[in-house]
Formats: sequence, structure tokens, C-alpha cells
Amino acid sequence: MKSINKKQKNYTAWELILFDKANIFRDYQFNFLRYNITGKVCEVGPGHGVICDRYIKLSKKISLYEQSKKLFEFLKKKYRTSNKIRVYNKYLKPTKEKYDTILYLDVLEHIKQPKKELKNVFRSLKKGGKLLLTVPAYQHLFSQFDKDVGHYRRYTMKKFLNEMNGIKYSNLKNYYIDTIGYFLSLSAKIFMKKDYKSNFDKKIRIWNFLIHISKILDFITMYSFGKTLIIIVQK
Repeated sequence: MKSINKKQKNYTAWELILFDKANIFRDYQFNFLRYNITGKVCEVGPGHGVICDRYIKLSKKISLYEQSKKLFEFLKKKYRTSNKIRVYNKYLKPTKEKYDTILYLDVLEHIKQPKKELKNVFRSLKKGGKLLLTVPAYQHLFSQFDKDVGHYRRYTMKKFLNEMNGIKYSNLKNYYIDTIGYFLSLSAKIFMKKDYKSNFDKKIRIWNFLIHISKILDFITMYSFGKTLIIIVQK
């Protein structure tokens, strides 16, 4: 964590532009996080700020750490009139300032040394503070898409707990969500492979609409299965 990774600095976020339009999914994702966001908030890798827009009113002060130069400039312009939000083009490093809430939403899978990252994150949390994460689930779904967007891995709870080895925490909750997304991802890996970008925007729109079905299935399976893993850890 000494300097900005060149790969992350030059990250263009081509896929985020499409996923951020999936408002049904983003709202569903946020519903699992909203009641855990409070006080001084830090988000690492906020992208275009679509989740930040949803929790602005829940927080007292917000620090956004975005390593992509392109996204940093976008966020800086977007929030230029806000007295509550500060945007940084650097890593989150442990300082005297501690946060009540830290968010890593679809970020940990981009980090080469997640164990080291998590240790540093916990040093930036207040006692009783919460780390909120979302990560892509199940390594057997790892595909060309994951490679193209810079993912090192996908997660299960067992894998995440292994990354947390040696870190003390007081409470942990997790939810697997998006049952339909799991089967769509599996089908895309088997049948589309390198051709997955064909009509990608249309595929995202269809998947986003099908989240309504995922909500029902996720509830029935008690959030034990899905494409995305949500983790809430309290220090």
C-alpha cells in the first residue's frame, strides 16, 4: 500500500458505466447496507458514487478514496459543491482519524494482497465501527469477464474468513444475494466465454429486471446462495 497501483490508476471502469445503470440491483444491494452506515464514513473505490449518493444523508462526513485517475476527476467534479464529501486520489492509510463505517463495495477482489489490506482497514476503524463489503461469489464462476476487469479472485465466506485470519472482530454477518445472477453468470461462462461483450448493455438490462425474481428466491433460500456476497464486520 505504498503507492497507487498502475493498473488501478489507469482503470477505465468500462463495466461500471453499465452496472451503475442497474438501479434495481443497486437499490437491492444498498438495502442490506443502509442500516449499518453511520457517522464518519469512508468508501474505498467508490466508482461513480452511485452508492455514495444513497448514503449521503445517513452520514456526518464522507471520505472517498479512488485510485483511478479518471474516476477521481469525475468524483471531484461531481461533489465539488459538497461540504460533507472529500475525494482523494490515493490509498486509504491508517492515520489518527478513525471511521465509524468503511465500505469496500466490489473492491477487495481487485486487490492483490487482501490480508494486508484488511489489516490496514481495521486500523482505520473505530472500536465498534463496521466494515461493509460486497464481493463476487464463488471461484468456479471466475471467467474471462473477471480477468478483463482486473479481478484476482471470487469469494466464499470460507475464503473471506481465511483473509481475516489474525484480525479481531466482535461480530460478523453475511448474505449471498442474486440467485438468478448466479445462473446467468454460470451460463455466460460455459456458453459465451470470450464473446460475453456482445450486446453486453442489453444483457445487463435484462439481468437488472430479473432481480425482482432474485429477491424472492434469495428470501426463500435465506440468503445462502447467489452471485454476490455481502459481508458486515464489526470491530
